[in-house]
Parts: sequence; C-alpha cells; structure tokens
Amino acid sequence: MKTLAILVLCGLAYVCISASTGASDSTVSKSDSPTDEGVFVKKDEADTLMRQKRAGTDPANLSIAQLEALREVCEANLACEHMMDTSGIIAAYTAYYGAIPY
Repeated sequence: MKTLAILVLCGLAYVCISASTGASDSTVSKSDSPTDEGVFVKKDEADTLMRQKRAGTDPANLSIAQLEALREVCEANLACEHMMDTSGIIAAYTAYYGAIPY
C-alpha cells in the first residue's frame, strides 16, 4: 500500500515538472512573459493599484471603543483625568497627548 502511494506521488511530481517545463517551450510571446516585467512597478502605476490612506477620523465620529481607549490612556494621568471630567475626553487627550491617533 505504501509502495503504491509513493508511486502515485512520484508520477504526480513527474507530471507537474514536465508540465512546467513544457509551458516554457510553448508559444508564449516575450511581452507576456512574467520574468521580463519584474516585481517592481513605477510610482504612477502603483498609485492606481494602491488605495490611498484616509485622513484621520473626525473626533465627533469616534466609536465607543475608540473613546474608551482614549479614556483609559487619559486615566493614567491625574491632571488629564481631571480635565477629562471638566472639558471632555477629546479636549483632555489632545491637550496632554497630542493628536488623536485614529
């Protein structure tokens, strides 16, 4: 049984290897060959392929989870926590830690 499995795997490997070498002998034009193009693309071509980064989220549109994360950071600083209670989490976070990272 093991011998049969090994023979089947060897035959499959032979078919795969012969098919991949046979494809290089076929009538593939030089412009269609992927080895000529390379991995890198020009910047203007890459701009059309890649999605541009969005600007930061408006502080009024932050989710509950994002606000909670800001609150946890601000609670570690007593002055920030006091300002958070009086002025709000967004004002306190930006005053002590700078721009909101979301």
